[in-house]
Amino acid sequence: MSHHRIKWSHLSLKQCALLLLVVVLLSVLFVAGCQDRKPQSLPLSNVAQQGMSSTGFPSPSSSKIAPFEHHSSVLGTELSPLKQYSSAKGRVKIKYNSGEDPEFAARKGWPKKYPAPLPGAILPQKRIVAYYGNPLSKRMGALGEFPKDEMLRRLKAEVAKWEKADPATPVQPALHLIAVVAQGEPGKSGKYRMVMPDEIVHQVYGWAKEIGAILFIDIQTGHDDIRAVLPRFEQILKNPDVHLGIDPEFNLISSLAKPGKKIGTYDAADINYVSGYLKDLVNKYQLPPKVFVVHRFTRGGVTNADKIVLRPEVQVVMHMDGWGAPWLKRDSYKDYIVAEPVQFTGFKLFYHNDTKKGDPLMLPQDVLRLNPKPLYIQYQ
Repeated sequence: MSHHRIKWSHLSLKQCALLLLVVVLLSVLFVAGCQDRKPQSLPLSNVAQQGMSSTGFPSPSSSKIAPFEHHSSVLGTELSPLKQYSSAKGRVKIKYNSGEDPEFAARKGWPKKYPAPLPGAILPQKRIVAYYGNPLSKRMGALGEFPKDEMLRRLKAEVAKWEKADPATPVQPALHLIAVVAQGEPGKSGKYRMVMPDEIVHQVYGWAKEIGAILFIDIQTGHDDIRAVLPRFEQILKNPDVHLGIDPEFNLISSLAKPGKKIGTYDAADINYVSGYLKDLVNKYQLPPKVFVVHRFTRGGVTNADKIVLRPEVQVVMHMDGWGAPWLKRDSYKDYIVAEPVQFTGFKLFYHNDTKKGDPLMLPQDVLRLNPKPLYIQYQ
C-alpha cells in the first residue's frame, strides 16, 4: 500500500489557508467533546435529577428521582417546603408538608369569600393569640395551670414570638375561658355540665383587661342544648371585647353518651343558630363583630360545614383542636379545616399533649407555613 504525503510546497496560498482552517475546527470540536465528558459540580437543586444524593454519593435509583417520603431530614429538622425536580415538565416543583400546599387550598376554595365585616372587626387585620383553660383547674389548660401573674407573663411572651415571626400582622392577646365545663357525672341539673359562677367569669375578664386582652366564653354543653345555655351569658357577651367559642366534642345531646366516652358533634344548623344569636347581640348593643370559634378535630365534629351562614356581624373561626405530633396536626388541619372552607382558621398548641411522646412543640414559624395561615392561635 502506498502512502501519500502532502507537500506544502505544491499547494497554493489559498489551499494552505483552507487546510489550516479545517485543522483548527477539528481541534476545537475534539476539545469540546473532552470537556463534555468531564465530571461537573452540580447545584443542589439538580442533584436528584442527576441520580445523586445531597451528599454527592449515587442514589439507590440513579435513573429515577426518588420521592421525599419523610417529614424530617437526617438532622431531625422539618423539611418545608421541599424542592423536587419534575423531569416530565422540566421545571422545579415544590413539595409541601400536609396542610401547607397553596394549590390544594385554592382547589378547596381558599381564600373564602365572605361579607365585608362591620367596622371594628378583629380579623383578618390581626391575629389572636389566646391562653385557654379554667382558673379552677390546673389540668384544663394554660389559663389555670399557672398563677395569674405568671400566666399573663407567659402569654405576653408568646404574643412577642408571634409578633416577631409575622411582623406584618399585629397580635391581639386573649384569654379563652371554659365557662361551661362538661362533666362525667350528671350533677344537679342532670345535664353533664357545670356552669361557672359569675364571679369566676368576671375575675378572668378582669385579668384580660389588665393586659389589653379580649375574653372568650367557651361552652361545653354536655347533654344541654346550646339554645338554652347561650342566654345565660348575654350580660358578659354584650361587652365589645368578649367573644364566644363552642366545642362540638362535648355536645352530646343527640347520643346522650357521657362526656369523655364519645366525641360529640354540631351541625351547621346549630352553628347558624349561635351565629344568628351573636348577630342579634351585635345589633342590639351596637357592637363590633363577634369572633365565633368552633373547635374541630374530626370529620363528624362538624356536619354540613358548607351550609354555615356567614354574616357581617360575626367572624367564624374553624379551629383545629387536635393534639399530637406535628405531622398529625398538619394532617388534621388539612383534612378538617382546609378541606372544608368556612371563613377563618385557627390552630391549637398543647404544651403537654403535643410533646408527651418526645415531639417538639410547633413554633410560630412552623404554623405560619400552613395555608391558609391561621389567624386564631390557642395554647392549652
